[in-house]
Amino acid sequence: MKYYLLLLLSVFSALSHSQDMYFPARGVQWEQVNPKDADLNPEVIQQVIAFAKANEYSGSKDLRVAILEGFKREPYHQILGPTKKRGGPAGMILKDGKIVAQWGDTQRVDMTFSVTKSFLATTAGLALDHKLITSFKDRASSYVWDGTFDGRHNSSIQWHHLLQQNSAWQGSLFGGKDWADRPPSEGDVDDWQYTTPNTPGSVMEYNDVRVNVLAYALTHTWRQPLPQVLKKHIMDPIGASTTWRWFGYKDAWTVIDGIKMKSVTGGGHSGAGIFINTQDMARFGLLYLNDGVWDGQRLLSSTWITQATTPSNPNPNYGYMWWLNNKGPRHWEGVDTSVYYAAGFGGNFIVVDKKHRMVVVTRWLEPSQIGRFMAQSQKAFND
Repeated sequence: MKYYLLLLLSVFSALSHSQDMYFPARGVQWEQVNPKDADLNPEVIQQVIAFAKANEYSGSKDLRVAILEGFKREPYHQILGPTKKRGGPAGMILKDGKIVAQWGDTQRVDMTFSVTKSFLATTAGLALDHKLITSFKDRASSYVWDGTFDGRHNSSIQWHHLLQQNSAWQGSLFGGKDWADRPPSEGDVDDWQYTTPNTPGSVMEYNDVRVNVLAYALTHTWRQPLPQVLKKHIMDPIGASTTWRWFGYKDAWTVIDGIKMKSVTGGGHSGAGIFINTQDMARFGLLYLNDGVWDGQRLLSSTWITQATTPSNPNPNYGYMWWLNNKGPRHWEGVDTSVYYAAGFGGNFIVVDKKHRMVVVTRWLEPSQIGRFMAQSQKAFND
């Protein structure tokens, strides 16, 4: 009896919080609130904004140049998809859905690199919610049988391995070789192609080719392009603008049901990925902050949110393509451990802080400074 009472109390508490949350409609001026009225220290908020502006990403504003420089050590690396010159630092801080601070051009569309991975993972969550995938413990080869997951090693890969980036998938996809993508920093970069693959689920390897394999597998599972899935089930319902785009590599085509479709990427490692403005990123973060419910409409199951933010065995700081601020090698000191976030090349971040009911989006912040930036943000709260 006590258990059920506690369960009811938690449900009522969640509903109460949801009702207190503000959800901006599309095309309507986003409501703002004075930091002081949101129980935040206005002076600290101004310091946070100044910090973001003073610590702009040091790479070239021509992102084609920045990409080639950033991944120059990788054999065979080249630009395969569209790129775009970036703007300056921009960001938003939301409290209970309302804007307490913003800086830069928040309506400018820019590349967002590996922040795309959290959007990609969301299409997997939708596939589970819509029962297109029965369980993430299923083998991907049960859903995609065109040879992508053939062989003794690749056939053992399960969906959750792909989502946690510990699949150790072997092969090449759309011109990208798994062994040439982000090779180890020590030794001959070519040696990786000859090493014995890790057992799926045992070692996390940040590898965009394998992420793109996930996108390819999900495209075949949905039987439609993933941008259409995201638009219909997430971006339109949360009132996102019509300016965001999700690209794939120039030759990344597949045929499903007799229709030629583009298989998109999970980042901008070789160009492509999601190009999006700061406000639409903030809306996406707000959906996750509110446990997958937008203005009373459930868009993502709470089961998915929990799974996405549960640490993987190989890496306590990584869930289903969301980074987690648990104690571990990627922990931000001075920031609550319940915080989780999407992160992309060049300093693009969507940070979800459930304890403080806050979403932070910051763009083109020097990546090494994000921990200090968030620790400073936490000081604004009177708790």
